[in-house]
Amino acid sequence: MGRWSDVRNQLLTVALLFLHNNRMDDVKYIAYAIPVFFVLIAIEWLWTRDKGNYRLADAINNLSCGVMQQLTTLFMRTALFAGYVWIFTSFRQFELSMNRPLVWVVCFLAVDFMYYWFHRLSHEINALWAAHVVHHQSEDYNLAVALRQSSFQGIFSSFFYWPLAWIGFPPGMFLALSAANTLYQFWIHTQAIDRMGPFEWLFNTPSHHRVHHGRNPIYIDRNHGGTLIIWDRLFGTFQKETEPVVYGITTPLASWNPLWANFHYWVELWQSARTTSRWRDKVRVFTKAPGWFPQDMGGFKPPPPVSHVPAKYGPELTPEFKIYIWAQFAWLVMATFVFLFQFQRYEWAVQASFTLWVLVGLWAIGGLSENKRAFRWVELVRLLLWLPLVWPYFSFAWVWGPFAVLLLSWMTLLRPKAFATA
Repeated sequence: MGRWSDVRNQLLTVALLFLHNNRMDDVKYIAYAIPVFFVLIAIEWLWTRDKGNYRLADAINNLSCGVMQQLTTLFMRTALFAGYVWIFTSFRQFELSMNRPLVWVVCFLAVDFMYYWFHRLSHEINALWAAHVVHHQSEDYNLAVALRQSSFQGIFSSFFYWPLAWIGFPPGMFLALSAANTLYQFWIHTQAIDRMGPFEWLFNTPSHHRVHHGRNPIYIDRNHGGTLIIWDRLFGTFQKETEPVVYGITTPLASWNPLWANFHYWVELWQSARTTSRWRDKVRVFTKAPGWFPQDMGGFKPPPPVSHVPAKYGPELTPEFKIYIWAQFAWLVMATFVFLFQFQRYEWAVQASFTLWVLVGLWAIGGLSENKRAFRWVELVRLLLWLPLVWPYFSFAWVWGPFAVLLLSWMTLLRPKAFATA
């Protein structure tokens, strides 16, 4: 036990030293891009609003999952990155300079290659799928879906990149190119762009990625590439867009609860492991592919055929209720954005308290979007907690101004006609 404690402390020490010396806490690539993401989402919504590509509750649910992922990553990033830094520091095979363009090119290809295998296996192993399924739950396809990310995926993906540290690619180079790989994939989540000619021979495009998000049997587990599509062509997982795409997962989530979105498949796996009788099968539930079940649970269940005009989940909301949800969600997003850039200023207790406050808010908005009246009181508790949470850190106007406006708006939830009839 003492030896493991020494190793653990060494891992955290080298990671913290690297982050400090290279100012990686200031290189918040994804956080810096958030305002641009929202502008582009607004432009796409205006451009395609007559086609019904966006639904209010679905878009908010997508963005809520993204907010959750950004907040939980704040608490995990040092520990997750520690392994890469430790391997690079202790075991790298080559001295690769960040000043050589060729090294950057090779590292770019290596990052994209490892992403392909992580992404592919995330569709072929249940435990990895449980950490990735969040991204595929939306029944719409738009730029907001790009931000729909799992809070647990980073725990599993980090291990796939450790060979790059062993080779000798510097941590700063890896972080920059990994972020670039993620940022590239934002724009391909759209129906507004059709085919792109010869560009599609090498690169991932909206058409290729629409296939990846389809639950049509012909499209399932295809086109796993990040920036490049060449890996799918090489390893036999490429599929051209040949029929209208039906988006989502084979068993729709049917919920706007972002917490449930992150945990529902883990719950299903746990229930299957408890139900099957053989210990071997209890383990295989987590290691086999989605759709696999033990013989005493009926065996493999193939994906069902799809209707090309499927009924999408979505309880009706009154117009004033939509305005309230948008206002509350916008407040949460703005508060989170500020928090992401000031995270290190606060003590751990404040960091955890604020994160919990946001998660409760996203949970409440999800419940209200499902027309569940009980969430009025969850929402009231969240609003009241705003005062003790931010009072020590902000001026009088920043504390009481938003609180007064939003508390008054909450009172509209008490009106009998605030909730639509289910």
